[in-house]
Parts: sequence; structure tokens; C-alpha cells
Amino acid sequence: MTEKSKDRPSGGSSGSSRNAAQAARKPKQHTTRGNRSNQAKQPIQQASRKVKSPRELAMDALVKVAETGAYSNLQLNRTLQDANLQRADAGLVTELVYGTIQRQATLDYWLSRFVSKGLHKLDPWVHQLLRMSAYQLLYLDRIPAHAAVNEAVTIAKKRGHSGISGMVNGVLRSVDRSRSELQASEIKHADPIMQIALRHSYPEWLVSRWVKAYGAEMTEAICAAGNEHPHSSVRVNRLRGNREEVIELLKAAGCDAEPSAVAPAGIAIIRGGNLADTDGYRNGLWSVQDESSMLVAEVVAPQAGMQVLDCCAAPGGKSAHLAELMDGKGKVWANDLHAHKRDLIVMQTERLKLRNVEAITGDALKLAERFKPNSMDAVLLDAPCSGFGVIRRKPEIKWTKTAGDVAEITALQHRLLNTVCDLVRPGGVLVYSTCTIEQDENEKQIARFLEEHSEFELDRNWPEGIVEQLKEAGVIDDQFDGQAQLMPQHFDSDGFYIARMKKRP
Repeated sequence: MTEKSKDRPSGGSSGSSRNAAQAARKPKQHTTRGNRSNQAKQPIQQASRKVKSPRELAMDALVKVAETGAYSNLQLNRTLQDANLQRADAGLVTELVYGTIQRQATLDYWLSRFVSKGLHKLDPWVHQLLRMSAYQLLYLDRIPAHAAVNEAVTIAKKRGHSGISGMVNGVLRSVDRSRSELQASEIKHADPIMQIALRHSYPEWLVSRWVKAYGAEMTEAICAAGNEHPHSSVRVNRLRGNREEVIELLKAAGCDAEPSAVAPAGIAIIRGGNLADTDGYRNGLWSVQDESSMLVAEVVAPQAGMQVLDCCAAPGGKSAHLAELMDGKGKVWANDLHAHKRDLIVMQTERLKLRNVEAITGDALKLAERFKPNSMDAVLLDAPCSGFGVIRRKPEIKWTKTAGDVAEITALQHRLLNTVCDLVRPGGVLVYSTCTIEQDENEKQIARFLEEHSEFELDRNWPEGIVEQLKEAGVIDDQFDGQAQLMPQHFDSDGFYIARMKKRP
């Protein structure tokens, strides 16, 4: 499946690793961010084992993400699990990986001044080492300059030769001396699109696309929000407790927790550890989920006893939320293409003690072969998408996606909508959602669908409390027709699009 909310971290293992990294980061623009023989061999084996520093581990992860296209969160998790670091060191690795990827265009813009032979001629590991080290010098207040430079030189000597280490030393000392001049907010360019791209480190084609859709001011706000730290959030299992009780439990555990400003069952965690490694999580009191994502099931608004289909369900967060809203009564069919992802759904629902979810495996394009027409009270298509709404969690998305990818995924979404819509009974509900801010995948996609399917119409019958909050935040206005595009800056949550449609009786 292409980029999708299913695969992204939403505050679990890698998300909370990054929260731990906040202790290491204070952005300048936000100064706040056996037997005896085996036993005899063991010391020799340990001594010969190469121990890597946190910065070298971060550099290796950056190289793998750049060269193989690996998801940053998955590569980072593998790196941290293999290294078994202390929390502070894990936080540093996390910060360096995410921050360097986020800011790479701006970092390259500055580094190009000091690398005489050109960045393109550098070995990949040397390029990533310079980026990562410049990121520390220019964006992290709490890391002494000498520590960043000296460690980079040590890595260069270990990996390369004296010529490389000398070049690394010279470039980074030049960057350090020029820090007062190297301020992203001061970057000027005759082309306003290039200026936004360089200041906030985004590809020019994407900035141009967003400026055309939303204007320069909104685009700059989107780009800035995409570089912020994502905070964690949890969704309360209403069948096992209420939000006020869970907030008190989280606070007692040392978390800085407060009610979500937009999600009725949501709690924003401003500061906390790995929320998936807690008794409350293991006992099914809460699930880790982004606040924007929590709105999707709320907009479906399923009732107890209904038959509901979640077409692309893994890892099961929205399916579980639907089941909770139904008070555990009725049936939620949670479908995903891959068997190993079906296992994730089962783990989720078992942890939450939900008995009204059945996880199934199959191609969403063939669901009409499994279910009868008009057999569902509600269908949720949380569609595969470009993922531009979750850049703060997966910063490599902005560098790996292309306009061609958007066109390809838009075509798949269209086919999925045309397939699953026939499963909705007359008078039933079809909800379409994505974790992107691309109009081709969202508003234009739904406009085309409605033009081709006159039996459906947009339905503004969203939960009243959510509508009020969205209006207050400027997400929607009095012309609200049943669809909404949340930007990452609206609630410091993921960018999400949701459309609720009703099938005419």
C-alpha cells in the first residue's frame, strides 16, 4: 500500500522516541525544542565488537534512508533496537535523524558555500555526516559546537582518511564561525516559491503546487508546521473509562496530559514517554493515535448494532474506534490487503477487549466479491494517499514523493471509491479520508465521485461539538457541506481530509 496513515507512527515507539529527544533539542527559532568455554570467549567477542556512537548510528540510518528509500521511522526503530541505547542517547539519535532529513535542503544551501568541490561529489556518508553535524550547529542549542565538530572529525577519521577528516573539520568550523549569518528566516530569494522552499526545506515542485492551491501565506504555514515536533496523543477507550479518569492516570505516571482541542475521546500528551509501554495501554484503557485521525470514526458516527466496513484498516485504530463508538454491539469488518497487517488489527482489538470486530484479509478492490450490494450501514474508506499531512512524522516523504506518485495514487483512490460505494445501503453512510493535503486526492476526488454517482450526496451531519471546534479554528465556515481539510497547523496534529457522504434512500 502506498503512503498511508496505517504505516506511520502516531506516538508509539518511534513517535515517543522523538518526544524523548526533546530533552536534547532546543531549536534556535523555538528556544524553550552457558558453559565455561563460552564464558571465556565472551569478553573477546565483546572486545572485538564495534561499538558505534549515537552520532555514527544516526549517520548510518540517514544513509540507509537516503539510499534505499526506507521509511525513517522504521529504519530508526531498527537502529535503536539493535543498539540498545540509554534513553538520552536514543533521543539524540532520533533527533538527528528526523531533524537532518527535515532540514536537508536548507542545510545543503548553506553547506554548498563551504564545500568547494560541490556536495554532489561527496560520498553519501560524508554528505550525511556534514548535514547532520551542521544541523547540530545551526538548530540545536544544547549541543556544544566543539562536541558536534569533534565527533564528526572522529567519525570521518574512522570511516575515511586524513583528507576527508580535514575537509570535514574545515567545513564545520566555517559553518560554526558563520552561525550568526546562517538564519533560515533571513534567506532571501527573488522567487517567492524558492524562498519558501529554502527557508523551510521543501522541494520546489511541492511548494509551487501548494502555493497554487492555497496561496503563499498558507503554504508557508503548512511548511513551518511540517518541521515541528509531533506531540503524542491517545484515544480513550470509552468502554473501559472516561477521559477525565485517564488524564489523571497519565498525570500520575508523569505525563503532561490535557484534553484534545478537537477529538472528543482524545488526550494530547505534551510531555511523556513511550505511551505504548504503559499498563494503561496494555490494559486497553487507551490507544495511541493522532488527534486528526481520531475524527474519522467520529464522523462515521456508527450506532450500536450497525454493520460497518473499514476497507483499508491496518493497524486497526479506526476500526477499534468504530467498535468503541458502537458500544461493542453490531459488527465492524476490518479489512486489509496483507495477512501480517491483519495480525496487527487482531492484536489491537484483543488488547481493547473488543468482540465486535472481525479482521479479514483481501484486496479492497475486490470487497464487492465478498459482501453483497447494499449490505453495509456505513463504509469507511481511509484511502492510500501521498501522506503529505504526516511530514512531521515521516519527513522523507517530501523528498521521495513526486507529482507522478500523486497522479498514480489518485487513480487508485478513484477505483476504490467506485468499488466500495455499492456496498452502502440506501440511507447509509460512506466516509472517505486521507492523511494528505492534496486537493487532487481530496476535494477534487470527491467532486468527481459525486458527479459520477448521483445516488450520493455530501452530508454535513457531523457531530456538533466537532463542527464547533473546526469553525473556531477556521478549518470550516458557515458554508460547511460535509467535508473538511485539516492542516497540520490547525491543531498541531496531522493534516487530514474527511468527507461524509450519504446514499440517497
